[in-house]
Amino acid sequence: MAGYTIRDAEFIVSNTSVAKCPAADRPEFAFIGRSNVGKSSLINMLTVRKGLAKTSATPGKTQLINHFLVNNAWYLVDLPGYGYARTSQSTKAGWDKMIRDYLLKRENLMTVFVLVDVRHEPQKIDVEFINWLGEQGVPFCIVFTKADKLSKQQVIRSVESYKRTLRTTWEELPMLFITSAQMRNGREEILDYILSVAADFKPSRKP
Repeated sequence: MAGYTIRDAEFIVSNTSVAKCPAADRPEFAFIGRSNVGKSSLINMLTVRKGLAKTSATPGKTQLINHFLVNNAWYLVDLPGYGYARTSQSTKAGWDKMIRDYLLKRENLMTVFVLVDVRHEPQKIDVEFINWLGEQGVPFCIVFTKADKLSKQQVIRSVESYKRTLRTTWEELPMLFITSAQMRNGREEILDYILSVAADFKPSRKP
């Protein structure tokens, strides 16, 4: 569905609990990754809204579950980044529980987009998180960010390195996207994927 137009993208709510999330009446797509992976920039690029998700030079700034409503049709969720040490162990444990509760209990969650910086070798923390999603049966895709920082050949080598690492655990690889928020690369592919998955959403009918 090339040329999908985002007419509206608005911030709805921030919270610390899956129980306080908006009604699960629309398909939902969550974005997560290590701190400073370029998550807010990617969300702003996808929605063509420069300040929708707050970008910060300080890693780990997103500390809440942030819901945005796109075209009044689907939710985009900005989740806290993981793997940044400048906070207490108890705070990190709280974030960890909040994220895992959300990922396991949010019934309208269609896909988690796991963002990884294409410039780096596969990181243990990313691979462990990806494997955990697989073990829990949470549907996910991998989004490589900051592709404009490398040459085309370097990007290919980096993605192939990631594939080799994943194949030690996975028989079938998840969907992969290569993006650059700066160059707006990968936007159409991700939006097409979101729309195709959203079409299968059926709201649960609770008695």
